[in-house]
Amino acid sequence: MFDSDSWQEIFATIKKNKLRTALTCFGVFWGIFMLVVMIGSGNGLSNGILKDFAGTATNSFFCWAQKTSKPYKGMKPGRNFNFNNDDTKALKQLPELAVVAPMNQLGNYEGTNNVVRGLKNGGFEVSGVYPELRKIEATNIKAGRFLNQNDIDDKRKVAVIGKRVQEILFEKDENPIGEYIRVQGVYFRVVGVTEPASGGDRGREAGEKVQIPFTTFQQAFNYGDIVGWYAIMASKGVPATKAEDMALALLRERHKVAPDDAIAIGHWNMEKEFNKLNGLFAGISGLVWIVGTGTLLAGIIGVSNIMLIVVKERTKEIGIRRAIGAPPGHIVRQLILESVFLTTIAGYVGLILSIALMEGVSSMLASDDSSMFTNPTIDLNVALTALAILIGAGALAGLIPARKAIAIPPVEALRYDN
Repeated sequence: MFDSDSWQEIFATIKKNKLRTALTCFGVFWGIFMLVVMIGSGNGLSNGILKDFAGTATNSFFCWAQKTSKPYKGMKPGRNFNFNNDDTKALKQLPELAVVAPMNQLGNYEGTNNVVRGLKNGGFEVSGVYPELRKIEATNIKAGRFLNQNDIDDKRKVAVIGKRVQEILFEKDENPIGEYIRVQGVYFRVVGVTEPASGGDRGREAGEKVQIPFTTFQQAFNYGDIVGWYAIMASKGVPATKAEDMALALLRERHKVAPDDAIAIGHWNMEKEFNKLNGLFAGISGLVWIVGTGTLLAGIIGVSNIMLIVVKERTKEIGIRRAIGAPPGHIVRQLILESVFLTTIAGYVGLILSIALMEGVSSMLASDDSSMFTNPTIDLNVALTALAILIGAGALAGLIPARKAIAIPPVEALRYDN
């Protein structure tokens, strides 16, 4: 298989038919190049969108009070209501709910300088939260600590700030831990700095948060026992949809809201949205594989057609070699080797260039957290498998016409005229 005469003959054939060889190689190159690029692009789109969900429990949901749309038990539609601390206690009694984290947020923070430190200020999201929130929305602690139960029980005036808040309110080398910030005239001591656990818009928003104990928030900003909304995680083995239905039914009953009033309580289910996206990307992935495999198949068909033409043109040559005693197996091996050689070289070049392109794009986008296209790479095993299939198809593309050629009797082959 590796004797010098065989390789000399292969290279002589390639030099003799440069254009045909180039077209054959391009078909194979383009097939695997497009397959890798399309799969990588599909993965990049999936990673870019799903990174917004990173760090958030997929079996969680959020709900908040709105305005009733239907009359119920003597209550007129259009009624406003608020959740309260007693609702929190009631929700925690449901076994379907593993974590119940009430939250409040100061409104109208965008465009206003609601957080001040010395001569520096900024408009940030100021939220009252419970420590359990980290079980639903993960955050990375860059410095200090997160809020704890003692902060809640003692209504301490402490705050955990996001990375972006630190950058705006503090000097580059300044340690914010132990320093004070002012929120609407109330001073809070910084006890921790967080970094986003997710990317995209959610990661950016997480970096611009100021989080204080929920009980302190209610007291400092005169919220009484009002709860703005809930972040809730379902118990292990309980679908988030079922847990959501149980929680909403309880809240509707407590606030005399019609069971079929779909407007009164707003809600957003992480599990539902995550499953929708997974279904979407499964469809995209399937489409990418169909189109990519079709492109690869087109390259294989191109090789087969070229090899058919090659064998047809060399029928007389094959007849001469048969007549002087060349074994059929040697002729078949020669043609298969020629096909596999072209397929391997073109496929390998296509594989290397496509992976290099994807890595280059990935490096360019690595620092852009807001990009909807992230880490467009492909599993190397998948790429190598595609290349192996392509090489196997190349061998088959050489075998079929070669067997047809040696099936022609030498005498008829010698009379063959191109």
